[in-house]
Amino acid sequence: MADFATSEELKARLDWTLDADEERIATAALEDASDLARYHAGRDWPDAASAPRLVRTLVLKACKRYMTNPSGYVQSRAGDETLGWNDTQGENAGTVYYTDDEQKLLAEIGGRKPGLVSAEVSAWGSVCRPMVAGLVPVAQSARGSKPFPLFSDEVEPW
Repeated sequence: MADFATSEELKARLDWTLDADEERIATAALEDASDLARYHAGRDWPDAASAPRLVRTLVLKACKRYMTNPSGYVQSRAGDETLGWNDTQGENAGTVYYTDDEQKLLAEIGGRKPGLVSAEVSAWGSVCRPMVAGLVPVAQSARGSKPFPLFSDEVEPW
């Protein structure tokens, strides 16, 4: 599986020149971000060129976020050597990750729409019978097997 972005595209988005070790980390970050994009989208594209451009943009955004702050710090002070992490990133701190909004966007790109879904439910072995307006169907073995009126109508009152 090909990565959705190249290291040259990532280097163009960074403010500094990468050394050999950072290039190795950037290559691994692009692989991780591409795998995560496939996971969140719920699909795979045959090659990187066939994927929507927004997937490439999100991969580069996640990689830039990681390369800029690989340890996941949210607070840093130079005076007393204070460093801090935030619990909102949780297990994603210090890794390549997508924000909740990016995950939702990738899911929509992949064709998964969030929301409620209704599914028809029926009993095992049930038989669909035509409904007559205002009448409740009765089991065949019941006496008379005639539908029971639920409410009156203009043609056949109680």
